[in-house]
Formats: sequence, structure tokens, C-alpha cells
Amino acid sequence: MTSGATQLPSINKGPRRVWGRGLVHLGLLLTVAGALATLTILYIRNAIHSDIGLVFVGLVVVHLVQRRRTVARMVSQFGRVHAFVKRRILLAGSDMLLAFITLNVLVSGVWDWSRGGPIQLPLVPRPFDRWHFLSGVALVLYLIFHVWHRRKRLRGSTIQ
Repeated sequence: MTSGATQLPSINKGPRRVWGRGLVHLGLLLTVAGALATLTILYIRNAIHSDIGLVFVGLVVVHLVQRRRTVARMVSQFGRVHAFVKRRILLAGSDMLLAFITLNVLVSGVWDWSRGGPIQLPLVPRPFDRWHFLSGVALVLYLIFHVWHRRKRLRGSTIQ
């Protein structure tokens, strides 16, 4: 046998990574929409809303794991204030804000569930007087902003 016969052809994983990242972003958008729809529009039981919300939290973790090298590189550059690094710091801050808002939605949802009803916020007009609902709206608005500002880069981005 020749050595050429035993070699396997190389597989380009680039397109698969782009698809994987795109599917995670699509999953994030769909699970947020589903979680909000089950809670505010369809008035479906909390268990379904909780399941969809937990899938969303899992997808956020997958999103951050897909970007682990980029996030680690950006976090390590927080100490420097160069024009080149400024954009990366903003991206890292954006990812941290996404993680914080997602954690806020998770905590408020678990707290609502454990109490058996929504936690009311004082001095906030209806329907935004519920902590979990307000944090969910903030998450949806931030996700729209997050994806809109990355729409051109998402098409050709790869998972590192």
C-alpha cells in the first residue's frame, strides 16, 4: 500500500462552524421569543416557560463557549487602553452585559417560580412592574441591539 492510500481527505470545518454559530444565534432568538410568548401572550403554564428559558440559558453558554478564545483574549486586554483594543473591550463588555442580563432573567424566573407568583417592583408602571417580565424585555431589546450590530460579521464569522 502506498502512503497516499491511507491518508484521509482533509475536511474543511469552516462552513460547519459558520452554520453552527448561526444556528446558535437563531436558537437564541427563537427561545427568547418562545419564552416571552409563553409568558405574556399565550399564558401557558410556567413549566413550559421555564423549559424554554433554560434552553435559552444553555444556548448562551454554548454561545460563550464558541467564543471562548475571543472572550478570553478580550478580557485579558481590559488593562490596555489602545484604539485597537477599545473595540475589543466594547465587545467583551457586550458579552458580559449579555451574560448579566441572562443571569438576571434566570434568577428572577427561578425566584418567581419558587414564590409561586411574580415579584412586583415598586414605582414601576404596569405591566413592567414584574421583575422577570422587565428583565425579559430588557434581554429581548438587548439581543435585538446585539444581533443588529453584528449582522454583517455574523455571515462570515467562524468559531475559533
